[in-house]
Amino acid sequence: MSQKKILLLGSTGSIGTRTLDVVRDFSDAFCICGLSTFGRVDMLKSQIEQFRPRAISVSDVAKQKEARCLAESYDIKITFGENALSELVAICEPDIVVVATVGIAGLKPTLAAIAHGADVALANKEVLVTGGDLVMASARAKGISLRPIDSEHNAVAQCLLGQNPSKVRRIILTASGGPFRHFTQEALQKVTPEQALKHPTWRMGCKITIDSATLMNKGFEVIEGHHLFNMPLEQIDVVIHPQSIIHSFVEYVDGSLIAQLSVADMYLTIQSALMFPERRPNYLAPLEISALSALTFEKPDCERFPCLSYAYEAARAGGTAPVALNAANEVAVRRFLNNEIPFHHIPHIIRKSLDTHKNHQASSLEAIEETDRLTREDAEAL
Repeated sequence: MSQKKILLLGSTGSIGTRTLDVVRDFSDAFCICGLSTFGRVDMLKSQIEQFRPRAISVSDVAKQKEARCLAESYDIKITFGENALSELVAICEPDIVVVATVGIAGLKPTLAAIAHGADVALANKEVLVTGGDLVMASARAKGISLRPIDSEHNAVAQCLLGQNPSKVRRIILTASGGPFRHFTQEALQKVTPEQALKHPTWRMGCKITIDSATLMNKGFEVIEGHHLFNMPLEQIDVVIHPQSIIHSFVEYVDGSLIAQLSVADMYLTIQSALMFPERRPNYLAPLEISALSALTFEKPDCERFPCLSYAYEAARAGGTAPVALNAANEVAVRRFLNNEIPFHHIPHIIRKSLDTHKNHQASSLEAIEETDRLTREDAEAL
């Protein structure tokens, strides 16, 4: 395998650092041509020393002077501003762009990567939630491979390999249920950010961890799966599976149910996405088969955790409704993490935002960005 150039967007987050572990372990197959971070310049410096990228990007305005000095000291290019990540794609000319940024900020560089002709390894759910139709149409037009880094969608891709997609009865996405699946409505009103950030099985960034606690993360994955696999929403189900060993099922029309099982470590998912469909040995310990005796499953409770049903609702409405869903959620999660609203107000803000949203076609990046801006303003006011 010849070395493929990887541009890693969001290199200092949990997915980004795990991606660098994979690249380090398979240096014969991959090299890093570019890195980006929001503002963790110290960590970025260490990554530059190890991987020697051609260019970097730092989004935090307050860190740009420090970042410019860093780039000069290593004689590498640096991009700033609204189009910084898209410009990074043009400078680095990557073979694969790993989109591990948070929120709708990943949409524009994803479209830039596709336009450049690079394959995309997507860890950012919000890209397809907000711009699914636009992204998938662009990828098809350019013949681009869009590879999911989500453990659930990566599992589905593996279960579909070599099969006839028209013979799929349904996709079943598993969810851990988060830390509060046994909490009452009253207990949920007293949840703190510190409690919400203690995910029972996965180590993830703050935003996605809160989304997991509200089940919005799983709602986003339903929308993602709809776009990635061209699957009707009524053929995508969710089941709570606290052990996080089975990452997804695919059920076929003859009743066969194929599942993908592995340890809960994003290393394997990232390796699979970067090398798909090739498989190579790694250092991960094998899954203990004896642990399979304790697998449990239950239906999600959409009364206590309505965000999952809101995601289905927005996806069925189509147009800019999923954009509004995401924008309201981003605002509400940030406010909760800042201790400005209680946990149970996250779905309230999303519900009100969806109720007041005037839906229209999401046919362009401009239309998506305008809906995002207006919804954020309304959600902030709420």
